[in-house]
Amino acid sequence: MLIRRTLKKVAIVGLFALLLVPGLESQAYAQHELAGSRDASSKQGMVVAVSPDGAAVGAKILKQGGNAVDAAIATAFALAVTHPSAGNIGGGGFMLIHPSDGGPPIFIDYREKAPLSSTRDMYIDGGSRKNHRYVGVPGTVRGLKLAHEIYGSLEWSKLVEPAVRLAKDGFSMHAGLAGSLNFEVKNSINDEFKRVYGKADGTQWKSGDRIVLKDLGATLDRIAKQGTKGFYQGETARLLVEEMKKGGGYVRQADLDKYRARVRTPIRFKYREYDVYSAPPPSSGGITLAQMMGISEQFDLKSKGRWSTETNHIMIEAMRRAYANRAMYLADADFVSIPKYLTTKSFAKYLSTTIDLKRATKSDSLGPRITEEPESKETTHFSVVDKNGMAVSNTYTLEAAYGSEVVVRGAGFILNNEMGDFNGKPGVTNRRGRIGTPANIVEPEKRMLSSMTPTIVGKNGKAYLVTGSPGGRTIINTVFCVTLNVLEFGMSAREAVDAPRMDHEWFPERVRFMGADKPRFATLVKELGAMGHNVQDTNGQGDANTIMIKDGIYIGAADYRYGAAAGVMGRQ
Repeated sequence: MLIRRTLKKVAIVGLFALLLVPGLESQAYAQHELAGSRDASSKQGMVVAVSPDGAAVGAKILKQGGNAVDAAIATAFALAVTHPSAGNIGGGGFMLIHPSDGGPPIFIDYREKAPLSSTRDMYIDGGSRKNHRYVGVPGTVRGLKLAHEIYGSLEWSKLVEPAVRLAKDGFSMHAGLAGSLNFEVKNSINDEFKRVYGKADGTQWKSGDRIVLKDLGATLDRIAKQGTKGFYQGETARLLVEEMKKGGGYVRQADLDKYRARVRTPIRFKYREYDVYSAPPPSSGGITLAQMMGISEQFDLKSKGRWSTETNHIMIEAMRRAYANRAMYLADADFVSIPKYLTTKSFAKYLSTTIDLKRATKSDSLGPRITEEPESKETTHFSVVDKNGMAVSNTYTLEAAYGSEVVVRGAGFILNNEMGDFNGKPGVTNRRGRIGTPANIVEPEKRMLSSMTPTIVGKNGKAYLVTGSPGGRTIINTVFCVTLNVLEFGMSAREAVDAPRMDHEWFPERVRFMGADKPRFATLVKELGAMGHNVQDTNGQGDANTIMIKDGIYIGAADYRYGAAAGVMGRQ
């Protein structure tokens, strides 16, 4: 764990860089460090992503006349090359789209599915998740293609081609990626992963080294030319199924043939004068966020102040209650019935009345303890807005860092280990007395519950704030903190993203607070402790790559913890 934490710190350290490319239109790239981070701004469009190369690809598509969906598709494929720990074609995710014409936002669900041969007790014995058995049916390529069919304006091949070039020609590593790959290659048990992502001479990667991914480039080329057939059929599918059979995985051609991405209605709720749109099931994000924001709205938090003890006590108690309901009720709505009252104002008001403003609630009092499988924090989020105001919030993942670490031999891409997000031991009581929830048990073709929370806030019918984050179950609380910082406390995008975050997930009984070790928060931590909160320091939470649209200016706030922003600007 110490090594992983060190590598994450390496990933966020780097001098601020701003590059202006001369010409009629320019691109501005901003990489942020822990101290003194700044924004990128533009009147023509904005992309904010974890990787400078990925953000640059999206910004170039905007510069070429593509819309936000075009840029999002190109960014997603580019991140599959340049950010292999989470960017992917072998995983899945969610895309939230806010049209520029005032039409209703739509949500594209391309979450992975359980294979047809799945059974509810297939993971009862647990074990390592870094293997073929935990691979779910990938959804990314179908999801991106569905988005293109609905809103794409440029040719599909033009959107995939930048990723093809990055893979075939190679790209220069930053220190964070070099360190991450060195660690994973050293510890991986998958020979093909070691071959593809390790250096041929056996030495370690270092910053500035160039990595070439020819097999991945060939696969992306097939996708560029053949669309979804280039992944779910033909050579790529054959190689994928062969890999599954070789390693004891469950995905077969029938699974690939049956998989479809879905268009769903986003979770929508009001917060004061704002319209907030977020992820519906199989994500738990939107419903949980709606409850936390709804509870917060019952109090005049602004007058209390963002860092007052009372404000943070209320936020923690909102998290506690919303996460309890998440664990009890949420799963794939195609398989289970989810109570409609969970997102209502009346329910939020009721929950607010159960908060004791003087002391912390005992989590046990909200319901029986429930076992949930741990969610990896290695996801990635990017936000895009084009010159017309169309906005895209996209979060996608392989689940764990580098997913299963199974690289499809001959195809060069990493497969997810998303099946671990199901409740693998239904009804089993563990040594802590927690009982597994039945809602998220494994079933054939079911989508596993997720915490990914791509979110867009609308104001007067236009996109105003675009945000989201990686971070496993901390994702929802990261989005909650960022969104509340803007809507309730009037923070700028930069202030909202940079502010320390809190996380409480009902169980375990603790509050993780990024600022717990800072002298300025000593009184807050002490007073929360006196109320009964178990406050612990954490060295990082999330990567909330965010865009705010204000007075016709797109302000990209890349999270200093990881991200980069790229804006497209015309002459002033």
